[in-house]
Amino acid sequence: MRNINIGIIGVGTVGRSVIKILEENKEIISARAGAHLVVKKGVVKNLSKIRNISIPLSTNIQDILDDEEIDIVIELIGGVKEAYEIAKSALKNKKALVTANKAMLAYHRYDLQKIAHDIPIGFEASVCGGIPIIKALKDGLSANHILALRGILNGTSNYILTQMIQNNQDFQTSLKQAQELGYAEADPSLDINGGDAGHKLLILASLAYGIDAKPKDIIIEGIQSINADDIEFADEFGYAIKLLGIAKKQKDEIELRVHPAMIDKNKMISKVEGVMNGISVIGDRVGETLYYGAGAGGDPTASAVISDIIEIIRGKSSLMLGFEQTSQISFKLKPKEKIQSRYYIRLSVDDKSGVLAQIASILTQNNISISTFLQKEVKQKNTAKMLLATHMTTELAIKNAIDELKNLESILQDPYIIRIEDE
Repeated sequence: MRNINIGIIGVGTVGRSVIKILEENKEIISARAGAHLVVKKGVVKNLSKIRNISIPLSTNIQDILDDEEIDIVIELIGGVKEAYEIAKSALKNKKALVTANKAMLAYHRYDLQKIAHDIPIGFEASVCGGIPIIKALKDGLSANHILALRGILNGTSNYILTQMIQNNQDFQTSLKQAQELGYAEADPSLDINGGDAGHKLLILASLAYGIDAKPKDIIIEGIQSINADDIEFADEFGYAIKLLGIAKKQKDEIELRVHPAMIDKNKMISKVEGVMNGISVIGDRVGETLYYGAGAGGDPTASAVISDIIEIIRGKSSLMLGFEQTSQISFKLKPKEKIQSRYYIRLSVDDKSGVLAQIASILTQNNISISTFLQKEVKQKNTAKMLLATHMTTELAIKNAIDELKNLESILQDPYIIRIEDE
């Protein structure tokens, strides 16, 4: 049985797990791959850090990229610019590439596909850790048009929302708890502002639709402004609040968005709690399929990395992103302002007569009708909370209405919206 030599650039939590799993499960992995997997070298930034691994380490990336005996390069450093340069160099040196880097792929996945030609690139670990959603879209569902995809793609934000909903905690308390448990970084920005989920959605959209969109092209919003009023409203009307990545096919247009959403409590995806991830995919032939599991962590992510290595060794290479658009199969990104949804709106207002009429007038002028309305008293004197839900309308209409509402003297805080996913 032949040896396959591997170089790992970035030996942190995931890199150490890759090495550990390759050692502890080497017999079954070798049997499935048809080869012995040998981690020849690792590259780190700090050699003095204790890692409890037995492979040779270096601080020089070229020690791996220039080594003719290394067959597969695993990139696990994160970030965009340096990781992209590493990926390009590996491919130009005719080395297969495996990466868990969703941020780099969100910006450069099509660039890498052009460079790679027939050199395989594995990136299962870039989306939802141990859940094999990349393979599902590339292979298992390849006979289907993907009609819709809805995913809880970020475990940190899902944990925070779960704590807020189940334990009546506020956002800051839940975030602090997530950090103490190691689910959130010291700087949790990408998790809580939707950026991490946005990167993952763009990768999935490439596989499902062959569409090359960048983060700036799509709606990306986070969970920072959700409060107890929103959770109470959702609960009263049978909804759970989740940070969702959403893709929908409508003829030749694809809408892509990441934001908090109110979804029916009876939907399977609404029951995904804590740090777990879940993705619902609807195909035109298979119907709905649901993928659930650990979306992060050393071992689940390393499991996905090793699955890519095995697939590369078996010679199961195909187009990195599943397919290329043709004159017959060509999708375009739906403009953000044309996306349609129902909306929940939270308003803090002066508690006096005529305010509701002003709000209703602005909504009507923007062709927005109200389906549900609640008014709540608050401790602050002469202040009220208005919570309402709309019928279906467009992003453009809701944006214009919100901008006009902000200018009313009777509106005490900027209005806050959450989209309602009823489909």
